[in-house]
Amino acid sequence: MTELATEPVDLPLADTSDMVEMHRVFRNALSQAPDLIGSVAPGDSERRALVGAYYANVLRLLHAHHDGEDLLLTPKLIERNPQHVEEINAVAAQHSQVQPLIEATEAGLTAWQPNPGSTAALLASAGELQAALTAHLDSEEQQILPLASGCINVREWGELPAHGLGNFDGDRLWLVLGLIRAELSTANRADMDAHLPPPVAAMWAVTGQAEFQAFVAQLQQ
Repeated sequence: MTELATEPVDLPLADTSDMVEMHRVFRNALSQAPDLIGSVAPGDSERRALVGAYYANVLRLLHAHHDGEDLLLTPKLIERNPQHVEEINAVAAQHSQVQPLIEATEAGLTAWQPNPGSTAALLASAGELQAALTAHLDSEEQQILPLASGCINVREWGELPAHGLGNFDGDRLWLVLGLIRAELSTANRADMDAHLPPPVAAMWAVTGQAEFQAFVAQLQQ
């Protein structure tokens, strides 16, 4: 059993299950890459742009997700779990190992748009990223989340999704918002909706949900 922090923290403590659900966005996207990317016909530039936009935005979300953990989670875990510093640092260091693979896949996506002949190279990059990221997410879920659930309070945990959405720099916020919502439990989705910034909530209600549903319907064709 994982030894949790002994220092008192503000209550209530966070329910960290939404992190596992959030990780499914990345797991699913990369596991689907051989089908989604590999099945695009060389002459189908419209389909290639659609699939490329999906992966480009998921990867920009991954950047923001890791950045939020580095800034808002890891320092608190180290401070409150001194007996687990080595373990925490080891998992956090995996971000720097994954980062070049994210960037290589992003470069591959850019090259793929005008050059469908680069499909194999893109799939190779995505495959390397999937292997490294899956190992990291597994470590995070097995080693870091149990520590976080014992020493991070609800307010502090809520800073992570707020940072992720606030620092997301892709061009389809409604896409990543929809992908995240689709993976959340009913309770976690309701909690997310209750804490969305008013402009984001309005965007989702007025146009975002419909745009997301239309995009996913095209992607799944």
